[in-house]
Amino acid sequence: MRLRVITPLSVPVDEPDVRKLRAEDASGGFGILPGHADFLTRLAICVLSWERADGTRHYCAVRRGMLTVTGGNEVAVATREAVVGDDLENLDQVVLRRFREAIEEERTERVASTQLQLNAIRQIMRHLRPGPGGRADFA
Repeated sequence: MRLRVITPLSVPVDEPDVRKLRAEDASGGFGILPGHADFLTRLAICVLSWERADGTRHYCAVRRGMLTVTGGNEVAVATREAVVGDDLENLDQVVLRRFREAIEEERTERVASTQLQLNAIRQIMRHLRPGPGGRADFA
């Protein structure tokens, strides 16, 4: 089966002869073999692992994404970020930790942005409230 991992800027993995694949979604780890039924799932931050027909194993850390299986022989993963490597220990410890920290940083930024928006709305509402004499305060 063919495996493609696609990011917005590159195609870090394009393997034409994959014998089996392992990945992880919200329900846990799962495997895909040639002939798998059509399938769509949202991936967690995880390490994809696959075995080529020659028996060699390869790995790619992905920062979430969508995995699709079509026709039992095409697997595509669309993700924001992917790091390919043959050293599973390094991918697991360093890359996944970096992905998780980036997710936490995005959450923090989202909270700060929401707080700024709420403060702006409060300021607008304060100026639109009727003042003395029933008129809005535009000063």
